[in-house]
Amino acid sequence: MPPRSAIPLLLVLGLFAGCGVARESGPYGVVSSKTAAAAAETIQGRWWTWAASEGESTNPVTDTTGEFCDRNQPDDVWFLAGTFGGTVQRTCRIPAGRPVVFPLVNQVSTEAQCREFMATAKGKATLDGNAATPERMKDDNVAVTGVAGNPLTGEEGTTTSYACGIWVRLQPLKPGRHTLTIRGSSGGFRTGVDYTLIVGTDQHA
Repeated sequence: MPPRSAIPLLLVLGLFAGCGVARESGPYGVVSSKTAAAAAETIQGRWWTWAASEGESTNPVTDTTGEFCDRNQPDDVWFLAGTFGGTVQRTCRIPAGRPVVFPLVNQVSTEAQCREFMATAKGKATLDGNAATPERMKDDNVAVTGVAGNPLTGEEGTTTSYACGIWVRLQPLKPGRHTLTIRGSSGGFRTGVDYTLIVGTDQHA
């Protein structure tokens, strides 16, 4: 990812602007759903604020093992992070009954930069070998609040930017162990995460 201050990355949502909501599946489906995660109009802003709420050494985006995936998670959804470039493997414990939301590739920037970014943006995700349905979100003006030293905005306080990206929203996963593979790209930027997700408090890594 370009400078860690604002920029494409695959992390783990949004103020919708012309982005359709994909079809629903069953209660544990792997396709996007309007009921699968937090309200669409707040997803991107909430995710960026979540990712900017932790310093660099313990940030879910810079995390190489998954040990920090639970930092600052909200009560109604579970966000997953990508990387600032390259592919990592992570193991993450998730409470049962929590929708899962993440970007395949995303950016906060100007409207013009988002338009250019989305022109070549691509991504895919598979959960236990089944393809998830992505959603393209763009031209969303979002407020991002970060802490001092965070690797996304680099500063404390609130900034307003355009947000865009390709996102996946999953309904709550069945308790147990799951494999989630995420890949995203735009231009020369590439990002990916191979997740082992352990759902339910009685599960062990």
